[in-house]
Amino acid sequence: MNPSAIKVACTNCNLRELCMPVGLSDQDLLRIEEVVETKRKIKRGAHLFKDGESFNALYAIRTGFFKTCVATEDGREQVTGFQMAGEIMGLDGIVSDHHTCNAVALEDAEVCVMPFDQIEHLSREVKALQHHVHKIMSREIVREHGVMLLLGSMRAEERLAAFLLNLVQRLHARGFSRTELVLRMTREEIGSYLGLKLETVSRTFSKFAEEGSIEVKQRHVQIIDPQALQQIVNAGACA
Repeated sequence: MNPSAIKVACTNCNLRELCMPVGLSDQDLLRIEEVVETKRKIKRGAHLFKDGESFNALYAIRTGFFKTCVATEDGREQVTGFQMAGEIMGLDGIVSDHHTCNAVALEDAEVCVMPFDQIEHLSREVKALQHHVHKIMSREIVREHGVMLLLGSMRAEERLAAFLLNLVQRLHARGFSRTELVLRMTREEIGSYLGLKLETVSRTFSKFAEEGSIEVKQRHVQIIDPQALQQIVNAGACA
């Protein structure tokens, strides 16, 4: 058997509540399991999909961390998002039937493959699934609006504080600590996402550490004073 095509039972997945609708009957869940039948292993640095590639599936991240990015006109990489276990990738391809960004694994990862034509067909019959797909799409729109707000109106400190708080909140929803995290992305990638230079990101991390808001040991970050970070974000929102 191909190791990259192994049957996965949604009922036994500890991330079921994050990527599957709640309130499904056992029969409906079995129907979804028949659709979500394979998982793929993606090595660190490898692509899950590429810009321009034909769109045929959504991907539920089972383990690992990804970044999405596009190439700018001058050839630079622009990071457009970071995704973690329990989140869905591939929504960018629905509009034109082609992916509009690159999805790259930041560490060894595993995804559940959900063929979109089958998901679309099943969602017409299972209303809870249809509602869930719409909810995921809406969440992506809200996320993009949040990024636009970050890039359009916030200073460097506010951008990084908001980024750290959002990241630790998402990790906590998956059972991790609400105060400690390991950054799977580089400072440069964070800067690309937040619209900041690498030097600015490093300097702001150091400033937060000097003020006692966080402790930083390479990629390990501990949030010492989340209220202080939240106040920084709130101050920017009120300005």
